[in-house]
Amino acid sequence: LEFERNKERFEFLKWGSQAFHNMRIIPPGSGIVHQVNLEYLARVVFDQNGYYYPDSLVGTDSHTTMIDGLGVLGWGVGGIEAEAVMLGQPISMVLPEVIGYKMVGNPQPLVTSTDIVLTVTKHLRQVGVVGKFVEFFGPGVAQLSIADRATIANMCPEYGATAAFFPVDEVSIRYLIQTGRDEEKIKHIKDYLVAVGMFRDFSNSSQDPDFTQIVELDLHTVVPCCSGPKRPQDKVGVSEMKEDFETCLGAKQGFKGFQIAPDRHSDRVKFVHNGGNFELTHGSVVIAAITSCTNTSNPSVMLGAGLLAKKAVDAGLTVKPYIKTSLSPGSGVVTYYLRESGVMPYLAQLGFDVVGYGCMTCIGNSGPLPDPVV
Repeated sequence: LEFERNKERFEFLKWGSQAFHNMRIIPPGSGIVHQVNLEYLARVVFDQNGYYYPDSLVGTDSHTTMIDGLGVLGWGVGGIEAEAVMLGQPISMVLPEVIGYKMVGNPQPLVTSTDIVLTVTKHLRQVGVVGKFVEFFGPGVAQLSIADRATIANMCPEYGATAAFFPVDEVSIRYLIQTGRDEEKIKHIKDYLVAVGMFRDFSNSSQDPDFTQIVELDLHTVVPCCSGPKRPQDKVGVSEMKEDFETCLGAKQGFKGFQIAPDRHSDRVKFVHNGGNFELTHGSVVIAAITSCTNTSNPSVMLGAGLLAKKAVDAGLTVKPYIKTSLSPGSGVVTYYLRESGVMPYLAQLGFDVVGYGCMTCIGNSGPLPDPVV
């Protein structure tokens, strides 16, 4: 359907890839652009006629910052700026303040990268980093995989910074090897970064740069959490979620309130769907989507979802038929390891079939809800 609707656009792009130097077109359906860039395209260091220089990126999506997790400085720009860069024009900006975000300690066993990034988001919203760069450093960073770092960098727009940068270290080099980059090029990348002082050992404090301001997070203090009910920076511990939501129901209308009268908190609406009788109340789930470039590219989180699905099926649990379910991985690599790990059938049994590779529900493309629900 996508090829049918966009035939002329795709023909133009294919022509462009042949007509212009150093232009690659990734076929539609390959995955979310940020994940594809992370897995395949990013070079970290460019080699041009024997001259080496750091890779960089500007993109027309705010989550372009995901690539900062691999040590490539990138941020989102407007369409005109991006077009100018594609045509060989330089991009300029006022040098921003750089906030140093020091990470210490080790995450607790049940804590995921999502928990960490929601904690970071709330923290940096309180600090105030709009229009600034954030650079992560400290011994705690060494405990994070590239997938974890990419998750934290991806949510940079949610905490308001322009970019959220993780310098290259040994973990970055291992990721390049794991994703099949050329070994000779990887050696040159490391040699160059070491020579110019950009290769980082996070356990060596003498390598810490000077920052405009330093804030600190002990990773051991992070607990499983979610955010809401309306904004990603409104972090709520999972153990406090029920109490927080009940408070929000009656709170003044705003980011943390719905201003519903106390005698309406227990309201229920009955309806019929596919011959079955159901009811909805405040907080009922009607869309359950495993998607977003932030989460669906992280193996530990995705495999965790698969294992949870297996436990649910084994326990005889089901998803109510009126809930709109979908699974949209960040790339085909995610589908591969979900299939190879044996959890895909359990996800499918609960209604989480792969619907494609893209932003999907995250940008409102969930499709219509059942009429009785609406």
